[in-house]
Amino acid sequence: QVQLGESGGGLVQAGDSLKLSCVVSGRTFMANAVAWFRQRTGHQYEFVATIGRRGGTVLYADNVKGRFTISSDNAENTVYLQMNSLKPEDTAAYFCAGAPAITSNYERPSDYEYWGQGTQVTVSS
Repeated sequence: QVQLGESGGGLVQAGDSLKLSCVVSGRTFMANAVAWFRQRTGHQYEFVATIGRRGGTVLYADNVKGRFTISSDNAENTVYLQMNSLKPEDTAAYFCAGAPAITSNYERPSDYEYWGQGTQVTVSS
């Protein structure tokens, strides 16, 4: 099995930065692709970014491109999401999710089998 655990959420002001971490443990090879999703209250999961931890492929949602950066430290089995220029509409619970590889359906939550419990990010105006 694979376990994912997020940390780094918090309350910040608009324009601030925040860095989320996702630690992958267990059979880490089953989570070579790790994505970040977010879920606003009353909404469905929204794709944010994904990374292929072995090949380095990175893909972003259009509304975070240029502000958010996903990266991976394979020695630490940790995936990061650096979030800059945060906006109130970025407020959500952020989840990391793992899959064996990035597929053409990388934006769909159903493409990822393993999920963390989430970390809350709140951006005040």
